[in-house]
Order: sequence, then C-alpha cells, then structure tokens
Amino acid sequence: MNYWLMKSEPDEVSIDDLAAAPDRTVPWFGVRNYQARNFMRDAMQVGDLAFFYHSGCAEPGIAGICEVCSGPYPDATQFAPQSPYFDPKSPPDNPRWLLRDVRFVSKTRFVPLAELRQHPELAGMRLLARGNRLSITPVTGDEWDFIVGQLLAITQLKRS
Repeated sequence: MNYWLMKSEPDEVSIDDLAAAPDRTVPWFGVRNYQARNFMRDAMQVGDLAFFYHSGCAEPGIAGICEVCSGPYPDATQFAPQSPYFDPKSPPDNPRWLLRDVRFVSKTRFVPLAELRQHPELAGMRLLARGNRLSITPVTGDEWDFIVGQLLAITQLKRS
C-alpha cells in the first residue's frame, strides 16, 4: 500500500463535500502538473490511503482521510472550454490529464501546516519541503504512522 497527501481547496471540494457526495466518492479533477499526474497514473493503486489536505485557504492543513477507489481515467474538465481546467492542447484521443476517484474514509481533527512543521519526525515530508507546490505528494509509511498515530490517534489506520 502507498500513502499520499492530496490537496484540495475547500471552497472547491472540502472533506465535508466528500463526506456528503453520492457514495462518498468524488473524482480528483483539475490536476495540471505532470509530476502529480504521473503519481496518479503510475504509482497510485486502488486501496491506497491519502490525507485530504485543505489548501489555498487561510489555514491549510489535514482535514481527513480518503481512499483511492478507481484506476486512472481522463479528466473531462480538460475538454470543457468553460472549465478553469480546460486544456485546448489536450486531444480527446490522447488525453494529457487523468484523474482517480477517491472515497471518504474519515474526517479527522484538523492538523494545520504549522503544527506539522513542529515535529522533527516529519522534517523530510515532501509537503514541508521548501518550494513544494504539488497537489499530490507521496507520504512515507513512517510519516503516515506518525501522523495517524501521534497527531490523529487513529491506531487502526497504522501500517501493520
């Protein structure tokens, strides 16, 4: 199993929106960075867990946990001229941008970015690297275990 951190602006899709969605599932649309796209396309697997991270807001941080529940498929927003994610250079017969569906697992205590930065155990976390702006980043097993076990106190989501 792999672990991830997936960023979403809460005014677009929040953890509460995910929890209220039909089947508690939403497509993770709008990724327009090749490295993040490649993570979704090549490295993510159905069943992987991710921290649902609110970004682009007054106080960014981890707001919940979701599970990858589909394989990769074309992001329809790239073909919609009215969408802010429209990409006129992406041909329908060879789409440039993919997405995966994620399913709600749990809402958690909100863990702000500032709190994550306080823990030396997370010093190497990609989210905390200077200049990191990726919307999807891998999380190591040790980082996952520290956050769910120490900061969230959710023992059943630790690796076995």
